[in-house]
Amino acid sequence: MFGMYNIKELDVETLDAGRDQIHLIDVRTEGEVARGVIDGATHIPLHLLPLRAADIPQNKPVVIYCNSGARSAQACAFMAAKGFDNMHNLSGGIMAWARSGKPLTMLG
Repeated sequence: MFGMYNIKELDVETLDAGRDQIHLIDVRTEGEVARGVIDGATHIPLHLLPLRAADIPQNKPVVIYCNSGARSAQACAFMAAKGFDNMHNLSGGIMAWARSGKPLTMLG
């Protein structure tokens, strides 16, 4: 399914080290986001990504995450198909982030 697009994966440590230089997007559902997000993330539910694509910067790296990394990989492939070459998928999603002991914050 992703054969045409090389999805760039990013690990938790790389994300944490460069968070001030990236745009972070959480594509999980409202219910999932209510349990906590990675600080600085913008919430764009996966099904709304096509409508919100214009809000996403193309001049800096964008990291997309979900719970495990599967939906965010789909989101990266979708954005790549739209011409965005700055997409990165957080390997393991927010579960990997939390497992590594990184903090979650409440949105809003």
